[in-house]
Amino acid sequence: MRAWMIGLVASLPLAGCVTTAAAGEQVESIAYETGPCFGACPVYRLTVNRDGSGLFVGRRFTAVTGERRFSVTPAQYGAFVRQLEPLRPASGERLYSGEACEMMATDMPSADVKWRAADGVEQHLYFYFGCDMERNRAIGERLRAAPDLLPIGDLIGANR
Repeated sequence: MRAWMIGLVASLPLAGCVTTAAAGEQVESIAYETGPCFGACPVYRLTVNRDGSGLFVGRRFTAVTGERRFSVTPAQYGAFVRQLEPLRPASGERLYSGEACEMMATDMPSADVKWRAADGVEQHLYFYFGCDMERNRAIGERLRAAPDLLPIGDLIGANR
C-alpha cells in the first residue's frame, strides 16, 4: 500500500501537465476571421477542420471574394492548431478590446478565432490589434502568422 501511495504522489506533478499537441488533438475545427481596418487590410473568414477540409470566404481586399474550398494535410492542420493553441482560452472567451485595453490605437484590424471540439464545446478569442500594442505584441504576431501555415496565400493576396 505504501509503495502504491508513493507512486501516486510522485505522479501528481505530471497530472496537470498537458502538452499543446494533446490539447490541440481535441480541436475539431478552427474558424479564423479578420476584421476591417482603416485602409486595405484583407477581410476574410476561414474554417479549417480536422478532416483536412477548409473553407475560405474572401470579403474585402483579398485576391478572391466569395467562397473557396481548400484542403490541408494533417501536418498543416497540426501546425495551425499548435500556432493558435497558446491563445486558446481554457473555457469560454477572452476579449482583447474596449475596456480590456489600457491604451488603444484606432483603425487597426482584428482577429476573431473560435475553436470547436468534437463534443461541440467552443472557446473564443477576439483580438483587436490596437489593444495595448506593445504589451500584446506576441499575441498579434502569433495571430498574424497563423494563416501563413495554411495553403491560402493565393486567396488572401498581396494585401496581407
